[in-house]
Amino acid sequence: MDYLIRKAEPRDLEAVGNLLRQVLKLHHDGRPDLFNEEGKKYTDEELLAIFANPLTPVFVYEKGGVVLGYVFCELQHVSSGSLRTLDSLYIDDLCVDSSARGRHIGKALYEYAVEFAKQNGCHNVTLHVWECNSGAKAFYEAMGMTPQYTSMETIL
Repeated sequence: MDYLIRKAEPRDLEAVGNLLRQVLKLHHDGRPDLFNEEGKKYTDEELLAIFANPLTPVFVYEKGGVVLGYVFCELQHVSSGSLRTLDSLYIDDLCVDSSARGRHIGKALYEYAVEFAKQNGCHNVTLHVWECNSGAKAFYEAMGMTPQYTSMETIL
């Protein structure tokens, strides 16, 4: 194996920040009414706190010392009056650098997250995908994911 998937560390801030900006551009292009044109989802301080929190592991794909992708995860304990209590792994974000797409990096990150979920006794893996992101929808379907529920809107 000529790559490594590992927990994100403070030294990864710049690379993760660059990937977050790529995700923002994709979302802005699809939904400019919701997403800013520039910026990123988290500040550096927020990222460092996320990296340090065992309930929100971030895993990076590194090859040749270069971070080419990440998967943001969140271990969740789901409990509700009408739903069974269970543990779940929520994928908050998965990104592969635009220059490295098509090399199965996303698949490796997704499979790593699924294995992490199994090792932590999770019932399922969940995520949200924007309707405007047809590439991501096709990717997750290829990974075997199916819709759990649909969120709908009316723009006013």
